[in-house]
Amino acid sequence: MTNQAHGAEPELPGKPTSASRTTLSHIMTGSDTNLLGTVHGGVIMKLVDDAAGAVAGRHSEGPAVTASMDEMVFLEPVRVGDLVHVKAQVNWTGRSSMEIGVRVLAERWNESTPATQVGSAYLVFAAVDADGKPRPVPAVIPGTERDKRRYQEAEIRRTHRLARRRAIKELRARRVAPRADDDTEDAGPR
Repeated sequence: MTNQAHGAEPELPGKPTSASRTTLSHIMTGSDTNLLGTVHGGVIMKLVDDAAGAVAGRHSEGPAVTASMDEMVFLEPVRVGDLVHVKAQVNWTGRSSMEIGVRVLAERWNESTPATQVGSAYLVFAAVDADGKPRPVPAVIPGTERDKRRYQEAEIRRTHRLARRRAIKELRARRVAPRADDDTEDAGPR
């Protein structure tokens, strides 16, 4: 499982999944809460993005930017006083992009009960150079059967992302010009 050859660029040596795997931990406080008194989803999403960014930077050995966040799932509410662990790893690599898988676990800060999974997400990062242009990344080498399964699942997600993007682009190319009073026309990303 190596990067696809593109042009005359030399292929970087691959790196095992374990080389950049990271866990960030944070105790949730009152300043992290929403109007319901639980931790705001945006706080969790920032922790997810931070952990994924660290993994992407480590794997690519340089700057990497968030290109997309897929399938952010909140399974259980997080409460003030929870110790949140955000575990991230590279699941798949392309020429300059990487899918990072993230699991979010929470446990009470003052109890010895096991942490439970409270969320998960998949993010795509692009490695960039000093000018913000894409740069090549090392291939990820899955080390375990679980890593191999995650790699294969990431390829499926990539295929779906590309097909969805292509279908939307084609639909927009065929659409009729918007009415002047349609204020929803430009909602969402292009």
